[in-house]
Amino acid sequence: MSTPVAPVSPALAVATTPTAGAFTQRGRTVRMARIRRAIGENLKKALLGQAQLTTTVEADVTRLMRLRERAKDGFLTREGVKLSPTPFFVEAAAQALKAHPVVNARINEAEETITYFDTENVGIAVDTESGLMTPVVKAAGDLTVAGIARAVHDLADRARSGHLTPDVVSGATFTISDTGSRRATPSSCHRARPRSWAWAPRSEGPESWRSGGEDLIGIRDLVHLSPSYDHRLVDGADAARYPTTVREILESAAFEDDLYPDAAT
Repeated sequence: MSTPVAPVSPALAVATTPTAGAFTQRGRTVRMARIRRAIGENLKKALLGQAQLTTTVEADVTRLMRLRERAKDGFLTREGVKLSPTPFFVEAAAQALKAHPVVNARINEAEETITYFDTENVGIAVDTESGLMTPVVKAAGDLTVAGIARAVHDLADRARSGHLTPDVVSGATFTISDTGSRRATPSSCHRARPRSWAWAPRSEGPESWRSGGEDLIGIRDLVHLSPSYDHRLVDGADAARYPTTVREILESAAFEDDLYPDAAT
């Protein structure tokens, strides 16, 4: 007599459902796709050719998440694209690169020189059925949050529809990989999650949580920022300064002028 098999719970079924592309390959040996080979070769070159250093800081983005929640409906009506957290992170990364140009640089092996870029071209990782794509938001440091949001939306659509061109996926001086929707941690930046946290507010204002000068405990939206560098180029002190600046920009949430342009005028 065979033993009856218990049905899989709905929650487990959802959690373990693979993507359509992965499911069709189960139990098969297939030739590696050209895009997968290229991704692998580039990743291997990066790993073997750099002295990699990763620094992680934690940012309290509660104020930013509240600002986004208030602004998202009007933003969609005005700009025609949804306001995700990504444009804020791209903006913060780009502005921090301006403050720390040593991070926005590249070693030229053959010439034994270092190029310090005068623009902030931020690559964004996009998960597609063909694999990971990294289209580039050109001159992100000169764009507003709205401009970045439109660029990210356009690039993600083009990546998922297979309409990226070589000029769109080249020229990045910095790349953001966000695996937060998959609850992975740490990564370059991951999902902001409500957590119980003890903190001392860093600034006064309408959303200040300071009470009698005492530290507080409460539920805050926290996110890890984990940038990686070539240690031959970026020293440990600069590796700490850069994400600290990104954190300060995100925690200040001073994006009202970008989100409410009519009020700014």
